[in-house]
Amino acid sequence: MKSRVKDAKLRHKNGYNCSQAVACTYCDLLGMDEKTAFRAVEAFGLGMVKRYETCGSVCAMMMLAGLKNSDGNMHQPATKMATFDLARSMTRKFEEYNGSCICADLRGTDGVTDRLRSCRGCVADCARIVEDFLFPGQFEPYEPRTPEEE
Repeated sequence: MKSRVKDAKLRHKNGYNCSQAVACTYCDLLGMDEKTAFRAVEAFGLGMVKRYETCGSVCAMMMLAGLKNSDGNMHQPATKMATFDLARSMTRKFEEYNGSCICADLRGTDGVTDRLRSCRGCVADCARIVEDFLFPGQFEPYEPRTPEEE
């Protein structure tokens, strides 16, 4: 299957927030329609409701990890710890790429001069991680990671 990293970047360019861009790119593969995903993660943008805390793209990865890994058993959930481990591994990979998963650190003081990574770059990184961790071997490789991904 062709990589969807460019699709995620295009969604972001066309007005989806960072979280929506990641979640909506892969939700169909996990049993969720795009409009529901779009609505579900809307408040996750700009580091959770514009608080510049955990990156919205990372939050979307966590939602997708849960959709992929959870057994959905509300009475005796057996997958919770495995889902935590999966999501933690995905977050560590993002931090390995960028040095942080905190929006304020990634964006810097003004979003340009001292940023670690652009928002679109974060979207691209999370899309790559989703493909690698949640769908191993199912997507064609995407070109190497670039500093800006603009």
